[in-house]
Amino acid sequence: MPLGWVLTGLMAGMAAQLQQPMLWSAAAYAGLILAAAVAGLWVRGRPLALVLAIAAFALTGLRAVAFQQQALPPALEGRDVLVRGVVAAMPQRGEFGPRFVLDVVDSEPAGVPPRLLLTWYDGPPVPAEADTPARTSPVLQAGAHWQFMVRLKAPHGLRNPHGFDHELWLWERGIQATGYVRAGPRDPAPRRIREADAWAPLERARQVVRDAIVDRVADPAAAGVLAGLAVGDQQAIGQAAWDLFRATGVAHLMSISGLHVTMFAWGAAALVGAFWRRSARLCLLWPAPHAAL
Repeated sequence: MPLGWVLTGLMAGMAAQLQQPMLWSAAAYAGLILAAAVAGLWVRGRPLALVLAIAAFALTGLRAVAFQQQALPPALEGRDVLVRGVVAAMPQRGEFGPRFVLDVVDSEPAGVPPRLLLTWYDGPPVPAEADTPARTSPVLQAGAHWQFMVRLKAPHGLRNPHGFDHELWLWERGIQATGYVRAGPRDPAPRRIREADAWAPLERARQVVRDAIVDRVADPAAAGVLAGLAVGDQQAIGQAAWDLFRATGVAHLMSISGLHVTMFAWGAAALVGAFWRRSARLCLLWPAPHAAL
């Protein structure tokens, strides 16, 4: 069967499952997968695309059910919970304090979802200037192991038509609960268990580059734009700058755009061409400009 039909079947199945208003049981999806596997042994040609669509539908639903089972138990919502985990992503500077993603290693009591989005109100020291881009203290680093007393809640979004779906945004990032760090006088103090290690090396490198930009660029607005372009930290860009970008029609340049792709292509071509020219055998096999392109 042509590859186009295979891809069409898979994409159609996944798209159909995403339109379900409510998930089925895991047993129902498992039964569909089994039925599709049996049918696949007998069906040939274009009808196989329908079988693949059913299989993709069931696999997508089964994955969603498995993820949903990791949701925050209602009994833990609004309670103080002790969690130990790893700062999984580059912390962001929020309006009321740093916000960060924590991959949970252990919790007391058990049952906390494996990934949380937390805010540390008045947390580690941060620059006092209101317009300073998203810079958190070196104390809170991607890859560091921490222990926090937190209070959690299940994600909830608004049902405004065509509005931002916060709950879906969290779901896409594997986050099953949000909350904040309890750091009052009667709460256990947050404790860094171990410095940043090999965990989340990419996020750690992004944070180092972002903080270096913030330290060296005097203009906070320019530093935010540079950090957004260099490491994809769009929250470093101030609201005034975003308003200007939207008004002038260049907001898309702050994300992946043709300009970024072209710049990367130029850099890649230069590196490949320089490497290729170092070998006479490779140049005889294929001209360096062609290899670079």
